[in-house]
Amino acid sequence: MNGLDGAVIAVAGAGGPTGRAVLARLARAGAHVYGADADAGRLQESVDAAPGTHGAVVDLLDAAATRRWAADVEHEHGRVDGLVHLVGGWRGGKKFGDNSLDDWAFLHDLLVRTVQHTSLAFHEALARSPRGRFVLISAAAAGQPTQGNAGYAAAKAAAETWTLALADAFAETEAAATILVVKALVNDAMRQARPNAKFAGFTDVVDLADEIAGLWTTAAIDLNGKRLCLNVP
Repeated sequence: MNGLDGAVIAVAGAGGPTGRAVLARLARAGAHVYGADADAGRLQESVDAAPGTHGAVVDLLDAAATRRWAADVEHEHGRVDGLVHLVGGWRGGKKFGDNSLDDWAFLHDLLVRTVQHTSLAFHEALARSPRGRFVLISAAAAGQPTQGNAGYAAAKAAAETWTLALADAFAETEAAATILVVKALVNDAMRQARPNAKFAGFTDVVDLADEIAGLWTTAAIDLNGKRLCLNVP
């Protein structure tokens, strides 16, 4: 199998602890890694923590800006072998009445629109690659919504459905679109802030990065259109 050595990988939503872990893991495996985030400070922290990686401040809610980023990444090496979509966020409450349409609008943009813009911008390049991978990080809530989580769960479900449509587009290629499902993510800073918390069923961002890297050593036929659950009870 082709691994990550020399692969050209774009990471959307590369700022923050998850972005830092993913950029560093992919770079260690020998990939050319290009991260994008709307927050310049968070993005710079991720790039600084992963020597050899590149960062671009991109508003992924801007379709034209997203297409320019995709074109720039492909121009550097003449190809793109992967897009990892890490853009995340949450709003909700405990009761069904806590859901609001303002929260839904926010979550739709953050969790659905960014997936649409990035997948449309990169899908042709990924389809041409002999090891193209599109990776969506989703949540167990998409299939198991709770009353106060309606907007978040619905947005995640919509993003998953969009990704499965992309998988159908990859059916006659060597590319794959895959969904990695977590209950929630945890990192060292969270553990330090809450030393007595168990974080049961949570996936460490380092472990998530390992799972992502492993997708380039697995055949596309075993990944395309698959929903792979990590540490979800």
